[in-house]
Amino acid sequence: MVHGVTVGQAAALGAGAATNAAPPQTHWSFQPVRKPAVPAVKDARWVQSPVDAFILAKLEARKWQPATPARPADWLRRVYFDLTGLPPTPEEVAAFVADTSPKAREAVVDRLLASERYGERWAQHWLDVVRFAESEGFEYDRPVPDAWRFRDYVVASLNADKPFDRFITEQLAGDELDPENRDYQAASIFHRLGAVRRNAGNAEIALSRNEVLTERTDIIGTAFLGLTVGCARCHDHKLDPIAQKDYYRLQAYFAATEEHNLVLATAEEKQAWDARTKAGQAEIAAVKEKARQATGAEKERLNAQLEALEAKLPAPLATIAGTWNDPKKRTLITVLRRGVWEQKGEPVGPRPPEVLIADARPELPADVANPRTQLARWITDPWNPLTARVLANRIWQHHFGAGLVKTPNDFGLHGDRPSHPELLDWLATALVEGGWRLKPVHRMLVLSATYQQASEVEGRGSRVESPRLRPALDLRPSTLDPDNRLLSHFNRRRLSAEEIRDAMLAVSGRLKLRTGGPSVMVPVDAELVKLLYKPTQWQPTADVTEHNRRSLYLFAKRNLRLPFMEAFDAPALQTTCARRESSTHAPQALELLNGRLANELAAAFAQRLETEGGGDSQRVVERAFQLATGRAPTESERTLALAFLREQPLREFALATFSLNAFLYVP
Repeated sequence: MVHGVTVGQAAALGAGAATNAAPPQTHWSFQPVRKPAVPAVKDARWVQSPVDAFILAKLEARKWQPATPARPADWLRRVYFDLTGLPPTPEEVAAFVADTSPKAREAVVDRLLASERYGERWAQHWLDVVRFAESEGFEYDRPVPDAWRFRDYVVASLNADKPFDRFITEQLAGDELDPENRDYQAASIFHRLGAVRRNAGNAEIALSRNEVLTERTDIIGTAFLGLTVGCARCHDHKLDPIAQKDYYRLQAYFAATEEHNLVLATAEEKQAWDARTKAGQAEIAAVKEKARQATGAEKERLNAQLEALEAKLPAPLATIAGTWNDPKKRTLITVLRRGVWEQKGEPVGPRPPEVLIADARPELPADVANPRTQLARWITDPWNPLTARVLANRIWQHHFGAGLVKTPNDFGLHGDRPSHPELLDWLATALVEGGWRLKPVHRMLVLSATYQQASEVEGRGSRVESPRLRPALDLRPSTLDPDNRLLSHFNRRRLSAEEIRDAMLAVSGRLKLRTGGPSVMVPVDAELVKLLYKPTQWQPTADVTEHNRRSLYLFAKRNLRLPFMEAFDAPALQTTCARRESSTHAPQALELLNGRLANELAAAFAQRLETEGGGDSQRVVERAFQLATGRAPTESERTLALAFLREQPLREFALATFSLNAFLYVP
């Protein structure tokens, strides 16, 4: 017994806390996906979607009840941020609250899913997983030519609701499918997203090639299969049934894959660019020679001249930094003893990991045509037990705060067990049956009764009970399910770094909604720029109105993290990020009070409030809360705000509004 609960009950309530005792061959994630029956429940009136039946069945088994429905304005704010990453306007909130139509929520969801903003929001989730960056990292951190084209490809694909199996295939093998298709070429930038060590400019040495192949293999496991296949690079996987030989068989699909920069320019344009570049580089070389021999002030002057000359070099020609297969450069893939590239072992050909195939298929020939198309065909095969489960889990995670499997990149023996395994398989099969389209799944989830629950738990805000009056065994959901794995209420969440910045831009009236195109470099402290290999690598975009674009369009440089984004847990871009952390620490408060971004946007917000409030403090406070929080202020908030405005300028009030929990959190 554990505090009056049997060990069996505790294990069932803990869901993901139980250990994975099953042998690898019977582990749940390696079993074929089968669509389970929707469970029967007592309170059938609560069920608005099959999803609700799975959730309610577990709650009823414990004699728990779901939370009351969220207030309409709270649900609206929740679904706006989830589907678009932006807050609703006060006018949109008022219209929705006043709409008594039974189809009001469906109309909102359909409108948001049809918006370009949807693709921008959900693209960020995928870019996190594939560790999207626009520079190569390590010492030189060279830019990947026009890597923003991959970001635009992801946004456009999601907005078009492209079937996800096709989306996967284009990224893995777009250049094989149609070498002349520029969208497919942009999709193949996927293989260029890993960090690359250039080794003093020599990209051809064997060690560099091995690192690139390792990057390209590891991301297949984490992004598509939810497995830590990279652990098998040096030896057989210690936990999962993945042999070292399986790892190199997977790597063999990339043996001939090479970088291929497709320059989008005419012969005349390229000739003119070459001439200007050659002349500029000759001038730079001459100044460099003088700088080597100079000292003191003269050397400083020449170094400054060098920076100016480098900044004047012609901008790179429009390029797609894709890949292609080069048979002449095909790497012989062998099992590397201890993962050391000099210690070659048995040669291998392309083949999926044995635990994930249903037959004893042989290795493909090393020179098989279109090897990555073959890989994509296996990954998206409905028989594959992982791909659809992993994708369904990612979608669930971004709507409910945690995945049904809390380790979204690890479905192996050391990963979390699903809290609702039947629901996970039901969603996975529904996804495949629906043609791998995501929008119907989003629609089903955000219109479910589970999603529409309030986030308040029982007892919050109530008076404290005397310990003597409490029952000896507290069986409330908040006690037995502190992580809310069974979803007896909705999980309130802090906005991501991108959402906070975009919301600040939106409420201040400065947000520039333009989709696509080259990424934006915003001004940063000179001390950060000086840390780069070359300060010329960071040149703020000349058009200052571009600085007000959505955070998705900010230049993603590995060796320069924007302080505001870093403070609010934006990933470091070095490795895959399957789940954003949500930390709370002092630098966040400092960024919101003293940071350049917060203060600039607070000034714009104050100007907007002055205009729309007509100088009346009551109207200013009302409008500020409507814009920033999606609701009117409470009486306590109104009193405090008016008292604050009597002593402080409007700009300080606008700045303080950005620090409100009601602004920073989704209810």
